[in-house]
Amino acid sequence: MDKTVSCNITVSGKGVMNCGIMLKVITGVLLFTLFLGVPQATFAQNKEFTRSYFPDDSRGLRDARRNLREGDKLYEQGWGNFENALEYYLKAHAFNPDNALLNMRIGECYLYTPYKERSVTFLERAVELNVASLEVYYLLGLAYQQNYEFDKATDQFRFYRQSLSPQEAIQERDRLERRMAECRHAKEMIANPVRVFIDNLDSRINTEYDDYSPLLSPDGNTMYFTSRRPLGRNPRQDRVDHKYFENIYYSRKSGDSWMAAQPLEGRINTRTHEATAGISPEGETLYIYRGDKGGDLFFSRKDNDSWAKPRRLPRTITSRGNQETSIAFTSDGRRVFFISDRPGGFGGKDIWTATLDQRGRWTEPTNLGSTINTPYDEESLYLAPDDVTLYFSSQGHNTMGGFDIFKTQYRNGRWTQPENLGHPINTPGDDLFFVLAPDGKTAFYSTMKPGGFGGSDIYQITFLGPEKELESPVQQDFIASIARPLNQNLMEQQVEVPTVPMTLLRGRIMDDKTAEPLQATLELFDNETEELLAQFNSNPESGEYVISLPAGKNYAIAVQAEDYLFHSENINISEASVSREIINDIRLKKVEVGESIVLNNIFFDTGAARLRPESYAELGILYKLLFDNPSLKIEISGHTDNVGSAAVNQRLSGQRAQAVVEFLIERGIDRERLTYKGYGFDRPIAPNDTPEGRQMNRRTEFEIVDK
Repeated sequence: MDKTVSCNITVSGKGVMNCGIMLKVITGVLLFTLFLGVPQATFAQNKEFTRSYFPDDSRGLRDARRNLREGDKLYEQGWGNFENALEYYLKAHAFNPDNALLNMRIGECYLYTPYKERSVTFLERAVELNVASLEVYYLLGLAYQQNYEFDKATDQFRFYRQSLSPQEAIQERDRLERRMAECRHAKEMIANPVRVFIDNLDSRINTEYDDYSPLLSPDGNTMYFTSRRPLGRNPRQDRVDHKYFENIYYSRKSGDSWMAAQPLEGRINTRTHEATAGISPEGETLYIYRGDKGGDLFFSRKDNDSWAKPRRLPRTITSRGNQETSIAFTSDGRRVFFISDRPGGFGGKDIWTATLDQRGRWTEPTNLGSTINTPYDEESLYLAPDDVTLYFSSQGHNTMGGFDIFKTQYRNGRWTQPENLGHPINTPGDDLFFVLAPDGKTAFYSTMKPGGFGGSDIYQITFLGPEKELESPVQQDFIASIARPLNQNLMEQQVEVPTVPMTLLRGRIMDDKTAEPLQATLELFDNETEELLAQFNSNPESGEYVISLPAGKNYAIAVQAEDYLFHSENINISEASVSREIINDIRLKKVEVGESIVLNNIFFDTGAARLRPESYAELGILYKLLFDNPSLKIEISGHTDNVGSAAVNQRLSGQRAQAVVEFLIERGIDRERLTYKGYGFDRPIAPNDTPEGRQMNRRTEFEIVDK
């Protein structure tokens, strides 16, 4: 779950809100009303749970405060308790529906239930009541995203970003860019849905509790799955999320229907968490996630109609102190794939693999690589019987939001780029635990949909295959058309396919002094929206890079490498531009005293010293450099062309340099680390007798004066 700003609701009437926070929130809400096109900002009255607002109902106020406290206790314990917190929050809301923070928390809690559609109403109300947290706009974006209103969601994420300080915007950049990308992916997938039926497996499998992680026997007639329904006379509840402990159930198929699920026989279910994690190709070994000691994988072999006591998998796979949750084997049992959060991965949980050596021992696991694994979590493996098609869920790649299900294949010694299974299989929520039936025409997975039984349910997917082509009416009436020629032209009109001119930017990243190639990170921004469009690395051996830039945007390119100053480029490509190629080798300078660079994406109004919004992306990168190198001291210098008097240019260049310095100081950089100076047109870097030369001379630089 994304980190959420936590605020305490004032119940005593004696709390005093920080003036700076209040000013920031009021400014944010005023911007919000303008952002929505509202001509005038009008706010509803926020009512605290105090006697001053409810002087005539002391008993009701007392009960509401108690419900509020109980709800807060559960809320503060984290997302696993949000649904339980709702029970108390809604009672408090029935007494006082006009408390801003309470509406915000109810809206947030609903985001983690099957009733996500209810979140929008409460979060919109929190905005109307001027809640004292900018996080409400991010949460409202999530609510719109979960409810398929992707344009509204994107607007909220952008507004939230624009309301943050540069430092906060840098910290939030990845999270917000990821959310906006999810909305773009979702719109594309919904416009091109896959042909499937999706059906809930009904109450013989699913309950009001979470039911998930289905596994199938090789013949497809037995399903094993995990459920958090109560089991036994005194079922235990997890102290973290207050839900019943996980246990493993099974159901057998009778004709086309599944029989009522039963707890798995044998010594499987205990007083801790047990969950289905995988099944061997022949169906005689069940792999189990057990929650004790941090979470490890166990296996149990079938013993007639029961299952033996689970035993821990070798330590090569179940590493100490790490969590392994899902596992799949090739048909010969000699290669294993599993999920683990062990060190050395790309972030969160990754997919790892190992093979059996000649002595029957598992080799040291290796990561499946960056084609498959992302900085986010991968989860729930299923390896198809062909041994080359791997299904898994991921929070990365091109998801619609949460976990989506992907497919990859092992071809020519490498894994193919994961393919999203598409909508409506995948949704903006969490879609996990995909498994194919033996017929290849149906599959099962777990998700949370409106109209389910409660929590996660298990659903059946029926693949419909490609749509059949309609027969041509001309062929059906061919003889008649000879006797009476058709006047209607049945051929489609020729359609002109629009093309977007592309600028190809290529070159090498090198050390400025030695010309040795460097591996650097390149970030591509839209200067107008400050949106991060792409991020990639140059080749580590040659330093080469290639970027394709569609016409119609003002681009900022930031190049960064460890121990080097960043380098920036500005490329403004008009709509009328034609396709072309630009060769641009970039030399990076070491972080050393005396080194200076041009800030190519700092912009001012003509003849003025006011920073334009297009400058904020580059200023954020400069801020990060100073933040990451706290001993660095720099001089910001302003330069002009030779148009106008020396005195005017001297003054203007100094004011522009000062504007950059003041911007950094306002964001928390120590004033003692920053100096500024205007040089007018005394230090040209190009002739002033051409428009291009004069443009190069109108620049802002910074120089390292001490480290």
